[in-house]
Amino acid sequence: MIKLTRLGKKSNEPFILNCELIETIEEKPDTTITLLNGKHFVVVESAAEVISMVMQFKRSIHRG
Repeated sequence: MIKLTRLGKKSNEPFILNCELIETIEEKPDTTITLLNGKHFVVVESAAEVISMVMQFKRSIHRG
């Protein structure tokens, strides 16, 4: 799970995302995360930041 900041109607609203459900991350120009179920989120964080958070989360699980 990673903590992100939603961009759009509910601007700057933090939420927790199950990163196991991420299918794609695009910057067009805002960062858009599409999940396996087709749902998408536009977030404040860059694609590189999201990838870094996902990698950090997965490392923390495998260390445990």
